[in-house]
Amino acid sequence: MYIDSIKGLEEKANHLRRLVLDMCVRAGTGHVTSSFSCAEIFTALYYGGVLRYDVAKPAWEDRDRFILSKGHASAILYPVLADLGFYPAGELDKFCRADGMFGVHLQNDVPGVEICSGSLGHGIGVAAGLALAAKMDRKTYMVFTLLGDGECYEGSVWESAMFASHHELDNLIAFVDRNRLCATDFTEECVRLDPMDKKWEAFGWETVTIDGHSLEQIFAALGDFRSRPNQKKKPLVIVANTVKGKGVSFMEGQPLWHAVAPSGEQARRARVELTGKGGK
Repeated sequence: MYIDSIKGLEEKANHLRRLVLDMCVRAGTGHVTSSFSCAEIFTALYYGGVLRYDVAKPAWEDRDRFILSKGHASAILYPVLADLGFYPAGELDKFCRADGMFGVHLQNDVPGVEICSGSLGHGIGVAAGLALAAKMDRKTYMVFTLLGDGECYEGSVWESAMFASHHELDNLIAFVDRNRLCATDFTEECVRLDPMDKKWEAFGWETVTIDGHSLEQIFAALGDFRSRPNQKKKPLVIVANTVKGKGVSFMEGQPLWHAVAPSGEQARRARVELTGKGGK
């Protein structure tokens, strides 16, 4: 499903937020705010002509690989895949139910999902391995991964970053969802992560910092990404400055909404705000 206008993509991003909200409110659980912060990134990848995939053949050998390293944000990937037709949308009604396909953390038995994730720090290592395998097998698929910024406290992230730069994995593109919040507090109050871009540069990556809610900036940062392999000699990281809980005013930038789904009047208010931003 390709959307050829920025306005259409913006509307799709907000539609995805509403799907996430409805799914998590029904279940009474889910990482709503962590999913809202990366809605535009998912929209660009899956609806903006970036990822190469085949709904009819989820295991297509030449598909691009997308690794959701911040696997607690499964609450937005599941609706994306349902919306695209990887499985019936009715499965979203059974989120976190015994008779459903999936729970809070990402599961790779769901069509269109590459790995189980949720234990932070592992996805980028898998992505680097896939990118190296593509080069060894002379394959042209690209590998994308999305990390949380709090996830960057994990040493395995930086081990993988060193590995990727050492092997010149220019077919690997990472996004860091830089919403400045981890599970319980602001990242800069826990252990300072800034300057995030300089850290990645020091590990040998090409680095771009953007507004992660601007689709124009996302596409500009990606550039002509399919021409990167065997030319750039470096993996690319896009540090996307975002707002956790984006789109619902009383959730935005609030640590205590991590892993919490609204209910009652708060759920109603959230629906009103999201509907006002993107139509019915």
